[in-house]
Amino acid sequence: MSILQIVALAVVGAALILVIRQEKPELAVQISVAAGLAVFALIAWKLVEVLNVLEGLAVRADLNMVFLGTLLRILGIAYIAEFGTQICRDAGENALAFKVEMAGKVMILILAAPIITTILDTVSRLLP
Repeated sequence: MSILQIVALAVVGAALILVIRQEKPELAVQISVAAGLAVFALIAWKLVEVLNVLEGLAVRADLNMVFLGTLLRILGIAYIAEFGTQICRDAGENALAFKVEMAGKVMILILAAPIITTILDTVSRLLP
C-alpha cells in the first residue's frame, strides 16, 4: 500500500466526517475511529519489516535482545497512546486525552527504568 493510497483514504474519511458532523456528530466520531483503524491496519503489516531490520541490527551490534524487546514495547506504547489521545481529542474529550497521554508516559518510564539503571551502572564502572 503506497502512501498516496493511505492519504487518499484519510482525506476521503475526513471529508465524510465533515459532512456528517453537522447532522450526526456521534456518527462522525465513529467514522473517525474507523478511518484511523483502517489506516493503521494498512500500515501494520509493514511493521514486521521494520522489526526484522531492527532485530538484524541488534544481532550485528551484539545487543542484548531484552533491550530490543523493551525498546519495541516502548515504541508500541508511544504509538498506541498517541492514537488513543487523538481519538479522544477528535471526540472533544481533551481532559481524557491528557490522561491517556500521561498514562502512556508513565508506562514508558516504568519500562525504561531497568535500561536507565543498566546505563548508569555501566557508566559508574567506567569512571574511576
